[in-house]
Amino acid sequence: MSHLNNPFIRGYQNLRVVRQLLITHEDDCPPVWRSVHPTQAHLPEDQVNQFPCVFDDYFAFITEGQKIPRTLEDQCKSEGIVRSVVYAISGQEFDGTLVHVGDFYSEDAARRVVNRLSFETGFFSRAWEISTGHIIEESMRYLCELVDIDTPPGLLFVAFRVPYSPVVGVKLIATPWTDENLQHVEGITADQLQQEHLSKGIPRDLTHTLQLAANADVRILMFDADAPVLDGLPIYEI
Repeated sequence: MSHLNNPFIRGYQNLRVVRQLLITHEDDCPPVWRSVHPTQAHLPEDQVNQFPCVFDDYFAFITEGQKIPRTLEDQCKSEGIVRSVVYAISGQEFDGTLVHVGDFYSEDAARRVVNRLSFETGFFSRAWEISTGHIIEESMRYLCELVDIDTPPGLLFVAFRVPYSPVVGVKLIATPWTDENLQHVEGITADQLQQEHLSKGIPRDLTHTLQLAANADVRILMFDADAPVLDGLPIYEI
């Protein structure tokens, strides 16, 4: 299932901070960005910024005051000067696409932003409250009936009531419902789980909504007539 049209998805995956060097070289050439070579990753900023370097298409090596192996020096044919050091944050979309999030002038600042953007279990809520208008009346009846019986095996979710309220909640299990995770945890694929839901009589609209939420690693989904609609999710009635 494509993640591009999933309104439940928030944030980025696998956020990381990489130190990047802005290097100027020949007068008629634009500046380039390079990472410092792993063998020099220990160098503090005051031994990198404004220092001469050599570089290739991937890495830069600081030359002043540093010893570079001849084999590495031979592969770096360009010379330049480090003009600025930034800490770049990159992440991945849910489909694996690499995204550049932003640049910061200190590692601490970059890591604070990563901490704010990271939706980690136990720190950020994975509960959603959405309008019952996103499912048909038959689906709402199905959930209301499900809370009063033992949940059939293999559904990977359980329904529950909120006391003194018409709200019905669903706890999603073994999320995200991706092929990789489901095969590891349950030994099935996402398509097989969808077919299991449909074969057990779960309305198609409810199956689709639960799959979208589970793919975005939602754990608790609340259906409330008074909740706002979620932009991008089909609406059946309000």
